[in-house]
Amino acid sequence: MANSDYRKITMDGLWNNNPALVQLLGLCPLLAVTGSVVNALGLSIATIVVLVGSNLCVSMIRNYVPSTVRLPAFVMIIASLVTCVELLMQAMTYELYQILGIFIPLIVTNCAILGRADAFASKNPIAPAVLDGLMMGLGFSAVLVLLGAIREVLGLGTLFSDMQLLFGPAAESWKITLIGDYQGFLFAILPPGAFVGMGLIIAVKNIIDKRIKEKADNATTAVEAGSKRARVTG
Repeated sequence: MANSDYRKITMDGLWNNNPALVQLLGLCPLLAVTGSVVNALGLSIATIVVLVGSNLCVSMIRNYVPSTVRLPAFVMIIASLVTCVELLMQAMTYELYQILGIFIPLIVTNCAILGRADAFASKNPIAPAVLDGLMMGLGFSAVLVLLGAIREVLGLGTLFSDMQLLFGPAAESWKITLIGDYQGFLFAILPPGAFVGMGLIIAVKNIIDKRIKEKADNATTAVEAGSKRARVTG
């Protein structure tokens, strides 16, 4: 596959076809657990592992699975990977696993994961399939962490609190208190605050896309105007 194709896969996952901002998939866990950065990071890592693993496995078996059982086979692969991630989190980050609760097993029902497996991994070789899963996972995770940071700052006045739940006791000192004696903004850490924050992030992306498109259109118009031949009469 050409480098331009890998570049397109990367840009689609991170920006142009971001599963959270463009496809609007996986919004249930995204809105539910992003009350803090550590929660967002925990779900992000789990989602990336499942996305990359499922794309890898689906690409490997794409020529051997009949179309009649394609989707059930993909779901079984995703469910197996989610079970492995769930058991690892129970063993290594049990307190964070308890906080995330049902949303770890619900990764199985994330439409973004099954969608990439069916739309891309089942039709492409291993390398681009793995890259697609990684970029889609990173794009989804970026939105998760950004929304978690916004809600944590507005709701609690802190950043990177409780990071020891994911990275161990050494990360307890990572907490940054941005506003001293802050009473908290309850709306930001409740579900309505997640909807408002997500809407603002999507709006900012749309504004950036619009300006990029206008800049490209202006550049194209300038090139076309400069390439016109002057009519000369003798």
